[in-house]
Amino acid sequence: MEFKNMWYLLLGGFVMVSYLLRHFQLGKKPEFYFYKKETSALDLTRHLKGILGLVGLALISFALSQPRVPLGHAKNTIKVNDIFIVVDVSRSMLAEDFRPNRLVAAREKIREFVKLRPTDRIGIVMFSEKAFTLLPLSTDLDLIEKVIGEINTGFLGSGTNIGDALGLAVGRATQSLAENKVIILLTDGVSNVGNMTPLQAAQQAKEQNLKVYTIGIGQKANAALLRTSGRNYQRIPGGSVDLETLEKISTITGGKSFYAGSEGALEEVLNEIQKLEKTEIQSSSKVIYKELYWPYLIWGIIAFLLAELFGKTILREVL
Repeated sequence: MEFKNMWYLLLGGFVMVSYLLRHFQLGKKPEFYFYKKETSALDLTRHLKGILGLVGLALISFALSQPRVPLGHAKNTIKVNDIFIVVDVSRSMLAEDFRPNRLVAAREKIREFVKLRPTDRIGIVMFSEKAFTLLPLSTDLDLIEKVIGEINTGFLGSGTNIGDALGLAVGRATQSLAENKVIILLTDGVSNVGNMTPLQAAQQAKEQNLKVYTIGIGQKANAALLRTSGRNYQRIPGGSVDLETLEKISTITGGKSFYAGSEGALEEVLNEIQKLEKTEIQSSSKVIYKELYWPYLIWGIIAFLLAELFGKTILREVL
């Protein structure tokens, strides 16, 4: 047996001492005197009342300490997906056919998507010519939100390396404990560099039971892109995303391919992916207890009330 709130036992001891002092009225001179026969009967009743009161208080304090017996351990489970978000940060993602540009719009929609999945573990890979793990799998929502704000262009080269980025996410996800492991690949271009082709990476994902959801973004009309000098714009061809390859990646892995031509369409795509089936993993163990306090509490209240009833009726005590 163990106790959840041991302090109530100590508190009960103080209350019982106070009750004894009040019951025997130590130091107080009697104001009325009875014949010896009557005094003996009253003393017996008073002692009975005192015993009942003490027993009641003892049982109540014992119950409040919440005695319980451990029965064993049970595993907690939580429903969870492990999701890697793979984001293209090549320079074309700064095109302003989305407001204010493709990359900022994608960041905001990803942030909204993550907020809807508080129990899932999220990882982030970003890529251009090179691929980089910005965030390993994590459930820390504050950290995830901060890291999403760090998805930017500028330090991973100038190409579009979809194959290596997808392969990096697959390698990270193989360490996952969840049965349902998902990669969301978001890009506006065509893979043109890298050691691994996108389809080779997709095959690896399939072997690891990883679903890949692909999202091609960008308007089909030509889009304006601010030149590196920052003085004027250049036009980049619309519809440059390799939708055929993205479709093949999703088909190989059992995922689904989407095209988002606007911020609203991107939000709808992520909302559809949000409906993914969730699985359960063991998160921690908890002890199962048999609670014992109810009988002690009930009998303690009954004993104390009987004591008070004796005092008010037979002994005719007044405060």
